[in-house]
Amino acid sequence: MQLTTVEIVKPADANVIVGQAHFIKTVEDVYEAIVQAVPGIKFGIAFCEASGPCLIRHSGTDAELEKMSITAASAIGAGHVFVVILGNAFPINVLNQIKSVSEVCNVFCATANKLRLIVAEEGGARGVIGVIDGDSPKGVEDADAQAERRAMLRKFGYKQ
Repeated sequence: MQLTTVEIVKPADANVIVGQAHFIKTVEDVYEAIVQAVPGIKFGIAFCEASGPCLIRHSGTDAELEKMSITAASAIGAGHVFVVILGNAFPINVLNQIKSVSEVCNVFCATANKLRLIVAEEGGARGVIGVIDGDSPKGVEDADAQAERRAMLRKFGYKQ
């Protein structure tokens, strides 16, 4: 077995969700869940089919984000893995809807950070075994950092 890391390339202001599902209708069902959650959302989704023709299935509301999701899924190359790249929304806006799609088995991560996936390859097949999301902590927040965090959440409208 060989282990590699795959970096997900995306715009700095974009968010990414990576998960695993189990059926060819994943692209359509996740697409529907996302657009119903956030009208006008911009995103791309790609899904690595794991049997039959083993194609990367894809869709989206933004051609560039869709292309980026295809590139990311291709780089990961692991069966039944899907990649959603969000342009004008946060994962918190769609994550529960994605997790409620019947064929979604697992969500590995949802982040705007630099993202690397740890991928195992064996016998011509690949699987995601973990993620490296962002950087390591550089300390513990103090009162000023707590105030900044609380202000940011209110600025985004997540707290009152």
